[in-house]
Amino acid sequence: MMYDQERARQLPPPVPLPGRYDRRGGPASRPLPPEGPSETRADIPVYVSLLAQSDRDRLTLRLQHALGTFVRSPREAVDEADTAFADATSRVTAALVERRRVIDSAHRDLGPEAGTEELRLALRQYREITLRLLRM
Repeated sequence: MMYDQERARQLPPPVPLPGRYDRRGGPASRPLPPEGPSETRADIPVYVSLLAQSDRDRLTLRLQHALGTFVRSPREAVDEADTAFADATSRVTAALVERRRVIDSAHRDLGPEAGTEELRLALRQYREITLRLLRM
């Protein structure tokens, strides 16, 4: 057997490219589903978009309009893209604040009686939303 053939057999399996991670934080080994994991087990969260589909569509149309007007009016296009971005960031920020409030109230309302399971669920939700933010 030739040296190259034997060496090829000994090489470790290919590693995914840096920056390609699945929604749970591990290396992506297959294409990701468009809206998050499809598993419905109790310990695996199902991702829900922070913004409603209608809001996402509206913001996307505003951005597309800005891109389409660039040739005719570059400054107007950039201003429109800037306001679309500002609107998107404010809506996402408001959604994150609300998400944090919901997670916090789920276990804080119980006070000292909050059981380990409620605290585990809160910790898992904080972890998931934080990891989603860090992957942006």
